[in-house]
Amino acid sequence: MLLDADDCQLVLVDYQIRLMPALHDSAAVIANAVRLARLAEAMQVPCFGTEQNPAKLGENLPEIRALCQKTLAKMHFSACADGLVDWLRPPAPPQRGNARSLPKHLQKPQADDSEARSTIVVAGCESHVCLLQTVLDLLDEEFDVWVVTDACSSRTERSRDAAFDRLAGAGAELVTTEMVAFEWLRTADHPAFKTVQALIK
Repeated sequence: MLLDADDCQLVLVDYQIRLMPALHDSAAVIANAVRLARLAEAMQVPCFGTEQNPAKLGENLPEIRALCQKTLAKMHFSACADGLVDWLRPPAPPQRGNARSLPKHLQKPQADDSEARSTIVVAGCESHVCLLQTVLDLLDEEFDVWVVTDACSSRTERSRDAAFDRLAGAGAELVTTEMVAFEWLRTADHPAFKTVQALIK
């Protein structure tokens, strides 16, 4: 199964100013997170950010925050506990009237569930805490979740790798930034190919 840009949303978890300097290989991780957000922009994939206790840890890095459509401030380690799912799966508007209020040919069709974007591409920090708990909750909410490993970090490699092992066992797909880019494109004929190629180089 390949990623489909039209079915995806991107979530960037906690790339915060006071957190990033303490994390393993943070410069490469930040570069890949920015790359993912720019890829999402080029491919018209919605992009959301989260910030853990921003009063203490600061906001997300400005280059990441600027590329997110919205950023969720949270206190729970899982962003789902503070409302992320409502952003990813907005509630359907209430149906007006009842089945008898209009002739059948005049009633508006209900939104098809297939129109919802059910695949969540996620990257973030720390891998073994906020990223892990957010992804496990997204899986419980029956989203398909793909974790971009080269855009994730923890203070230690051991914690990061343990998170990846646990997430893979729980059903998340593990990918890299370039895998996401080329699966979203699918073909060198895609109108965004040159833009994406420049981001990867």
